[in-house]
Amino acid sequence: MKKGEKTSVLFICLGNICRSPAAEGIMQHLVDKANANDRIEIDSAGIGAWHVGERPDRRMRSHGAAHGYNFNSVARQIRQDDLQRFDYIIVMDEENFYDVSRMAKTESERNKVRMMTDFCTNHPGHKAVPDPYYGGDKGFELVIELLEDACEGLMKHIIQTCH
Repeated sequence: MKKGEKTSVLFICLGNICRSPAAEGIMQHLVDKANANDRIEIDSAGIGAWHVGERPDRRMRSHGAAHGYNFNSVARQIRQDDLQRFDYIIVMDEENFYDVSRMAKTESERNKVRMMTDFCTNHPGHKAVPDPYYGGDKGFELVIELLEDACEGLMKHIIQTCH
């Protein structure tokens, strides 16, 4: 990607109903706030196809709404062409990293795959964004807190690197 071109970001989690749609919604909020929709494109997808066509988990939508976010994307599964199409493929945990990296056919595609927590500035002890699906309210709140931190760091990185 050349400086000044539109930057595309794909967030990945296991099923695309909790973490990655939350990251998409938080990042879209930041992009809207920066009036950067003409420069940054956001999407999300899941490793598996279990929830394709579904909206995000109701608990994640509820926690997001309490923070002023709208998590309203529709789940889809990552496709091979996503690795060519997107500039950044941001995964939530090591398992996602392994699964997406295995899909990459070139070194260039592999280099696009990054951990979400690589962009955190206020949560250095977290190496992954944990899946809140089987947990309680605290898990969903932690995910939003980590994603807010990481999305702010990613937004700064994109602006400094690409625009």
